[in-house]
Amino acid sequence: MKVLLTGATGFVGPAVARRLRARKDALRVVTRDPATATQALGQDVEIARLDDPPAKLFEGVEAVVNLMGEPIFGKRWNDAQKKKIRSSRVDGTRKLVDGMRSLPPAARPKAMVSGSAVGFYGARGDEELDESGSIGVGFLADVCREWEQAALEAEALGVRVTTLRTGVVLGRFGGALAQMLPIFRLGLGGRIGSGRQWMSWIHRDDLAGLIVFALERDAVRGPLNGTAPHPVRNAEFTKALGKVLKRPTALPVPPLGLRAAFGESASILVEGQRVVPRRALEAGYVFQYPTVTEALAEATRP
Repeated sequence: MKVLLTGATGFVGPAVARRLRARKDALRVVTRDPATATQALGQDVEIARLDDPPAKLFEGVEAVVNLMGEPIFGKRWNDAQKKKIRSSRVDGTRKLVDGMRSLPPAARPKAMVSGSAVGFYGARGDEELDESGSIGVGFLADVCREWEQAALEAEALGVRVTTLRTGVVLGRFGGALAQMLPIFRLGLGGRIGSGRQWMSWIHRDDLAGLIVFALERDAVRGPLNGTAPHPVRNAEFTKALGKVLKRPTALPVPPLGLRAAFGESASILVEGQRVVPRRALEAGYVFQYPTVTEALAEATRP
């Protein structure tokens, strides 16, 4: 199978590329930086740009994995940053689908897995949320709604679309842990506020596995929660991270301090969702790292 991959040089993209190449799938990556993509993924991947003519971009492509998007956390959400976050996801996805629309039906991909996030559900307290959960309120919920709608337009073109609502991704050398580990390794980490807010997480290897799983199975379409089967409260996550690092975690982080430092984007850490991957489990996906302790132990290895 030939797969078109966007977001190939992000935190998750290389793991997806490794999975696909291990299966002997052909890979074409969409990137603005061919040199970085080639260095990260190898000389044998095909390089494309989003503004290539659709006939060239999608030539021979049977499936699309769409992971493009400006990082959500790490910068304050001023108007300019919010525009980048939205445009990189919504407008980029629309451009992909418009390219498919311009092709003859026989030349279109058969399936697309397109990114989304558990932010779709908004802050919901202790409510357990599977894929039937309603949309929440707030900036991230609005972005996810538009992002998914843009991807789902491909269904009218005969493309099977899965929208992957991803939680906090854990893995070595990047992602959320890259910002947490320096503090926790100094013994200065701790729960956020009361620590009762839920964290819906997934190991990067499982997320990559779930993406390939969704590409392979015709029955998997529509929303799919990209989270591990056991969400945890922030206090439990903090305790597990301290345990694998053999460091104390006695210093709580005041929510007001986070909001002062990160502004509106601190809501990702202060609030939360209790999301479960019902559809993945029903479809038969077996998680490699089902518990947060197992995931953190692997993700913090040198």
